[in-house]
Amino acid sequence: MKAVQIVELSGPRDALKLVDVAEPEPSHPSTPGQGVLVEVHAAGVSFPEVLQTRGQYQVKPEVPFTPGSEVGGIVKSAPEDAHVKAGDRVAAFCMLGGWAEVAVAPAFFAFALPDELDFAHGAGLVLNYHTAYFALQMRGRLTEGETVLVHGAAGGVGTAALQVARGLGARTIAVVSSDEKERVAREAGAEEVVRSDGPWKDQAKEISGGGVDVVVDPVGGERFTDSLRSLREGGRVIVVGFTGGAIPEVRVNRLLLGNTEVIGAGWGAYVLRRPELNVEIGQAIDRLIAGGFVRPIVGARFPLEQAADALELIDGRGATGKVVLDVAAPAL
Repeated sequence: MKAVQIVELSGPRDALKLVDVAEPEPSHPSTPGQGVLVEVHAAGVSFPEVLQTRGQYQVKPEVPFTPGSEVGGIVKSAPEDAHVKAGDRVAAFCMLGGWAEVAVAPAFFAFALPDELDFAHGAGLVLNYHTAYFALQMRGRLTEGETVLVHGAAGGVGTAALQVARGLGARTIAVVSSDEKERVAREAGAEEVVRSDGPWKDQAKEISGGGVDVVVDPVGGERFTDSLRSLREGGRVIVVGFTGGAIPEVRVNRLLLGNTEVIGAGWGAYVLRRPELNVEIGQAIDRLIAGGFVRPIVGARFPLEQAADALELIDGRGATGKVVLDVAAPAL
């Protein structure tokens, strides 16, 4: 089968190679027992894969290896106790190996794909939306009527956070850097939009009537202190990632004076040890899909052999929504 592998740690352009490899066995190295084998139609592209091409991600497999954590496709085989069966359309999270014609995922990371969504939507469903729900509901304790400010609001995690927040009954404010990204954020459900190069902190406080309840931050960097300053009393900043590169430091006196919190939301490591929690989150996301709140925003699409172009788009901060590789020809 065809797959894209990282063959050297030299960055997005030179690290990748399209190769012929054997089809994977229907088991997953990170979990005991049989996994779900998926014929991949679309694969998601995310910032961690950019880091992997440089050897900068926390998970460092030996090269060569096939990256790719999210796929949308059709089940080829599944264990009897899985929630999906052969022939089902699925969204699956495989951690590695997704940029290939066939991938394998743990049974608890394979979810039936609702009829409303296509394979490209499926390739953007698990990582971003499960992270958003975990961050907002399970870590951030979001309640109906609260106001959520989302950084990087036109990206994959950002658009997911906006949609999940709306589905949970929150008011949403998006932080973006351009007109095009504002369009994407509003498509994802942003009720208010402020610009990252403007006085967004003061605008957010004015819009929210004194301060926001929750900030979702997948960016990090210099804006983190102003995120704390944008909170109302009892507000929470949820740290999801650091796509801006710099990892900020917190002066904890700010937390004391404002009675505010900084909360880490490390979805992957947490749910990997709790298979049953993935089922719970998947059911919650299905309810939000059925309610019309969740529909992944699919951005640029590339054929498998142009995976380097997809990574460079993300690395250059030019991506909006979910970047997808069309592994099988998209349906007309």
